[in-house]
Amino acid sequence: MNEERFGEFVLVRRHEQGHVAELVLDRPKAMNAVSTEMARSIAGACTALGEDRDVRVVVLTSTHERAFCVGADLKERNSFSDADLVRQRPVTRGAYTGVLEVPVPTVAAVHGFALGGGFELALACDVIVADRTAVVGLPEVSVGVIPGGGGTQLLPRRVGAARAAELIFSARRVEAVEAGELGLVDQVVEEGRDREVALELASRIAGNSPVGLRAAKRALRLGQGLDLRAGLEVEDAAWRAVAFSGDRAEGVAAFNEKRKPEWPGE
Repeated sequence: MNEERFGEFVLVRRHEQGHVAELVLDRPKAMNAVSTEMARSIAGACTALGEDRDVRVVVLTSTHERAFCVGADLKERNSFSDADLVRQRPVTRGAYTGVLEVPVPTVAAVHGFALGGGFELALACDVIVADRTAVVGLPEVSVGVIPGGGGTQLLPRRVGAARAAELIFSARRVEAVEAGELGLVDQVVEEGRDREVALELASRIAGNSPVGLRAAKRALRLGQGLDLRAGLEVEDAAWRAVAFSGDRAEGVAAFNEKRKPEWPGE
């Protein structure tokens, strides 16, 4: 396993011959509150991972024992003028869109607090694994703002408009078991096992065709919100992109020869 640091607060670890990358939030003294510097580092790491053709899955994790991420750095924000806030906006937005636009499957491993922007980072992932200590929520209206890292758009896509409205308007925190029941997270595991289970899932995903994974994610994401006819056209375009690939040829050959595929990744 090798490691690469992006700034002071973000670490990337590569597992499984580089096919699984772990994007680690590493600002434990602030419970991973997202400062301007940290946001810039998250965006930079996501860009690098998206461009790395060896990476097939990204797992988003935290080094803090009691928090995934508590959201925006409000201590930093408290010192901002209006002009500072305007200048910061594209930087912080870049962190959330960076995670959202990673072109391979992404899995969030959540424990402890995942609030505001912290929960939005998880929502930007394809799958959320949470342990029983997890507490999630979008409390932004309680401090005079709204979710600005994609929460108003991503949460209703997960749980429906009315449920998202109730959660955002009430600013309430939701503990792990209820979060699982409501679909705010996808899997609830025993305390301390979120990272382990997320990496196990990532390893399973990474055994599949890298061309297929990227195309499937593209079809899933681009098809959201479209009517069925338009969505099927998105799917057909993604299918055509993989149907004549080396991965497709290898996958069919390996199936017929009853062996494990050796994906060319093209």
